[in-house]
Amino acid sequence: MVQSPPANIDRRDLLPGLFPDHEEWLFISGLAGASRDTASLTGDGAHLYSMAGTMGAAVPMGLGMALSAPDRKVAVITGDGELLMGIGALVTIASVQPQNLTVVCQDNSLHGETGGQKGHTAETANLEAIAQGAGIASTMTISEPGQITNAAAFIAEAPGPRFLLTRILPTPPCDFKRDLDMAACRVRFRQNFLASI
Repeated sequence: MVQSPPANIDRRDLLPGLFPDHEEWLFISGLAGASRDTASLTGDGAHLYSMAGTMGAAVPMGLGMALSAPDRKVAVITGDGELLMGIGALVTIASVQPQNLTVVCQDNSLHGETGGQKGHTAETANLEAIAQGAGIASTMTISEPGQITNAAAFIAEAPGPRFLLTRILPTPPCDFKRDLDMAACRVRFRQNFLASI
């Protein structure tokens, strides 16, 4: 059994280091912390569709976006608990091989939205190993702040699809109040996307 390395990354420092050119991406973000961190990165921009109350849906939605917009770079930002809810999506990603898709999992080994209960990755589950087993060839795990630069190069250079596991400390997400009107966010995201075609 290969366990994930201990976490040593403050999540609030992660995404700016991974996506210095965030305007060039379409983002789908998962629940709670992942969405707040991504909204902080983008200024809750029109190139972000953040989820609310749809645990497990970010990766499948990102896959659909990557397939429907093959000329755009698509990134899914999700958490470990949410990823485990829809783990089968990794198999589908490996099967269809969208070259423009990157999945970033922020793994803090707990369920932050429901009270901080310990998650499966605190014990035996290794999400990079699961992604590899699903058939995703480009995978990487980071657990130290000094590895963020290498991870940004991985995102920019490794063949897609890419899976990046980031072992983060159980620190609070970015203090950013995002728009929780999902209907309005959908319209904004769609209009921005269509205007860019």
